[in-house]
Amino acid sequence: MSSLRRSYRSFRSKPQEMTTMTTTALPTQSSSNHDDENEGTSYWSDMLPELLVEIIKRVERCDDTWPVRRDVVSCGCVCKRWRDVTREVVLPPVKCGLITFPSCLKQPGTRESPIQCLIKRNKKNSVFYLYLAASPSFTNKGKFLLAARRYRNGAHTEYIISLDPDDSSQGSNAYVGKLRSDFLGTKFTIYDSQPPHTGAKPSSSRSGRRFTSKQISPQVPAGNFEIGEVSYKFNLLKSRGPRRMECSLRCTSRNEQPEPVSHKRLERSESVASGQSQTLLRNKAPRWHEHLQCWCLNFHGRVTVASVKNFQLVATMDQSQPGGKGDGETVLLQFGKVGDNVFTMDYRQPLSAFQAFAISLTSFGTKLACE
Repeated sequence: MSSLRRSYRSFRSKPQEMTTMTTTALPTQSSSNHDDENEGTSYWSDMLPELLVEIIKRVERCDDTWPVRRDVVSCGCVCKRWRDVTREVVLPPVKCGLITFPSCLKQPGTRESPIQCLIKRNKKNSVFYLYLAASPSFTNKGKFLLAARRYRNGAHTEYIISLDPDDSSQGSNAYVGKLRSDFLGTKFTIYDSQPPHTGAKPSSSRSGRRFTSKQISPQVPAGNFEIGEVSYKFNLLKSRGPRRMECSLRCTSRNEQPEPVSHKRLERSESVASGQSQTLLRNKAPRWHEHLQCWCLNFHGRVTVASVKNFQLVATMDQSQPGGKGDGETVLLQFGKVGDNVFTMDYRQPLSAFQAFAISLTSFGTKLACE
């Protein structure tokens, strides 16, 4: 936490300001004892609120990329008071374009510029790893975000998505959601481990269950929540061209939130004000290049290998935009190949990292009826 120490030293170098702050906001002995009992860390929990907020703000501004951004997470691990202040200071990805906490993986990204990620595939173990790109280089895998393991479940294929690359159990605390295909591999259903909005009901189908036995803890949902579908159109005539795909997502709109005053208040406002909104995506039609004799899309240097898996998605219906209509031009998700087992994934609002990762996973695997 080098940034934290630098910020603390900068405040100690201003004795006059510190004296003024101490005389106006010094906690009483009773409040100090109360904090000791509740938090057990008197030195850190009794720090002046003004000083604490300013320190975390400075750490937030300095550490805007990984791996140094782990200092921001460390601030939230000091004690309960530090955790509450860190939550207030750190903005969601839709406002800052940064992924800091695991909860950010299910929050939409920014609209102005895409959040760039990498997907690395391990064919031997059928595992796919999602990383936050730390640099423009495709060789630097960056910050680990999610992992998905592919399983064969009868005639269906499932991808179990987890925060832990070594634990793909649906009963684990690291479980995030899953992706399930039909027996042809042309239609996929995306399930979330948590309700996307207040009042959401888990899927009643057998495939949507998380546990085969009775629910052990009432805090863990026994079922999954269906949040979207991805389908690939059949190409029975075997006409030349790339895959055609459509995606329907039931997103939670968070783009009109007020500035957070309290994290608990923010969670309450999200649960009450947010609701289901429909987002419809389709793949952007490529153009035929006469000289190269192939179909082409402009990936702006983020895709370097031609592959049938490459795609760009645009919105035909987007409730996060005025009027709820998509412009059909702005690329909200693009996925493409840059190496034997390396792919890029860039996404924008209203998609989250979890949703974009699930949609990208549908591109893996052979689809004979669609190619």
